[in-house]
Amino acid sequence: MMIQGQNIQKYYGAELVLSDVTFEIKTGETVGLIGRNGAGKTTLMKLLSGRERPDQGLLSVRKNARIGSLAQIPDYTREETVYDVLLGAFADLRSLEAEMRRLEAEMAGASETGSLDSLLRQYGRRQETFERGGGYEIEASIARVAEGLGIPEEQFDRPFASLSGGEKTKVGLAVILLREPDLLLLDEPTNHLDMAATEWLEGYVRAFPGTCVIISHDRYFLDAVVGKVIELEDGEAFTFHGNYSYYKEEKERRLLQQFAEYEEQQKKIKKMQESIKQLIEWGNRSNPPNPGFHRRAASMQKALDRMVKLKRPILERKRIDLELDHADRSGKDVIVFKEVGDFRGGRVLYRGLTHTLRYGEAAVLIGDNGAGKSTLLKNILGQEPPQEGEVRLGARIEPGYLAQQAAPADHDETVLQYFRDEIGLEAGEARGQLARFLFYGADVFKKVSSLSGGEWTRLRLAVLMHRKPNLLVLDEPTNHLDIDSREALEEALEEYPGTLLAVSHDRYFINKVAGQVWALAGGRLTVTLGGYEDYRAELARKAAAAGDAGPAGRVAEGPRAAGPAATGGSAGGAEGDAAAGAARKPGAHPASVRKLEADYAAAEAELAAVDAAMQEPEAACDAARLAELQERRDALQLRSDELLQQYVTLLEENPN
Repeated sequence: MMIQGQNIQKYYGAELVLSDVTFEIKTGETVGLIGRNGAGKTTLMKLLSGRERPDQGLLSVRKNARIGSLAQIPDYTREETVYDVLLGAFADLRSLEAEMRRLEAEMAGASETGSLDSLLRQYGRRQETFERGGGYEIEASIARVAEGLGIPEEQFDRPFASLSGGEKTKVGLAVILLREPDLLLLDEPTNHLDMAATEWLEGYVRAFPGTCVIISHDRYFLDAVVGKVIELEDGEAFTFHGNYSYYKEEKERRLLQQFAEYEEQQKKIKKMQESIKQLIEWGNRSNPPNPGFHRRAASMQKALDRMVKLKRPILERKRIDLELDHADRSGKDVIVFKEVGDFRGGRVLYRGLTHTLRYGEAAVLIGDNGAGKSTLLKNILGQEPPQEGEVRLGARIEPGYLAQQAAPADHDETVLQYFRDEIGLEAGEARGQLARFLFYGADVFKKVSSLSGGEWTRLRLAVLMHRKPNLLVLDEPTNHLDIDSREALEEALEEYPGTLLAVSHDRYFINKVAGQVWALAGGRLTVTLGGYEDYRAELARKAAAAGDAGPAGRVAEGPRAAGPAATGGSAGGAEGDAAAGAARKPGAHPASVRKLEADYAAAEAELAAVDAAMQEPEAACDAARLAELQERRDALQLRSDELLQQYVTLLEENPN
């Protein structure tokens, strides 16, 4: 057992945050910790990390376990560079290395044989410990983790204090992973990661040999890595043995069962109460009075009092009531790109972008951090005109923009004042509308500057809903929202009749709302019809097609013309050209490409075979067999993802 909690209580001031939390986590498990905003997830994480102690109850973590905990925004000494911070993960090994250098100097000056032998033995013991701890691979380990998380080498010499919040989070996560703890505690690790870094982290967590506890609202990430879900609700903990999709199904089943048991008990209670009342009436009406009726009534009342009353389960909890509509429809063409290009700091972000987003379409823009997504949004909204080409908004466009930003620190007005100033409603009506976005009672008098990320997003969504734009431009709208709020936003966007363009790394969100995926990579825009899974399938198809390159590096015409990709202008065929460039690259010999393609196809075939085996009736009745098949499937999925990532890297590194 790695962690065991029994009847944990924790107060913040007079508020009881955790009332009766009981759970256990075994060594090697990867656990998702979920719950609504304010449910106590971060509080429990602080208890697990040892930063705070429970007020009541017992919490035990395995003795001598090395704990790695990711703060929301890590902080280090102001003078330290990024590389200094990363090296800090190896403080013990570096101290050991300094001791080895000292012994080497002493051995060089030793004149007596006995003294030299003693120094050699000391040196040998330290060298063995240094080698066993990975001391000779420090630089390689830093390079591997930094590359996976998207920390560029040119950032190593920058002062850590100069980084943005997202960049600090990446470096802090890298330090934790480099320390290789026994217990890994991650609080919303994917919030500031782009898609490539998130997928890399998924592979890392799946292969991580220790125990991992993750607070996350990223449902796709939870599905990919966790084998157990612990939900915090009403101050208690409820455990589900499976990933997020299993949790959803199992929770619904449990709720329905609990509601049936509650109703059955209510019927029994009502029947007992009626019987008690009847017995008392019979006893009172008897002539002479019959004390036996009263004794039976009293006995039944005692049994009723001793009964453990079931709480009425809440089948559907309150969540944001978001209804998106537009006041007037726009023209047919909403956003039109014509050979658009932009540059920053001498670097080409993108050029030659030609595409049209039409009325009623929903597009999600994806790409690595620094690819130019935010700049493209500024081009679209007219905040910064492109340096090449033209971006034009169509007729009768009323845009609504939700930026990715924290609550402004200089806003001293209350939530109610801000909302009234933006919308122009009377106080009573404004409070009623804010209640739909979970701002109840005293919440409307909170200062805007003190709002959490989730509260600030909910407030701005309330404003957007009342403005009724016909073009929604959303930049990472699900960041900081809990799962219930994300689902409410997705449902509202699915019903929205206007045009949507969102920037997101939330793959679950993309699958729910996107009608087309815009991938910005290598300075080009590739448009794929469908959601994230369609985008991945298109990448796999193009990766497989790269194996058809001839001896001279020629690529078959299929990837350029067929499939679900729909591109305009120079955006068309970008990845097909990239595949051809990859085949021409000296390190990407056609034979090597074909071998990767064959390996990927073989891994996918084995995955399909394992999936089929898991569906067989015999396996369904054999828990051990199912566990064995699941373990095999996880390993194959990891291998398949790694092969696919190699193809994607080839495509992205060779855009020409």
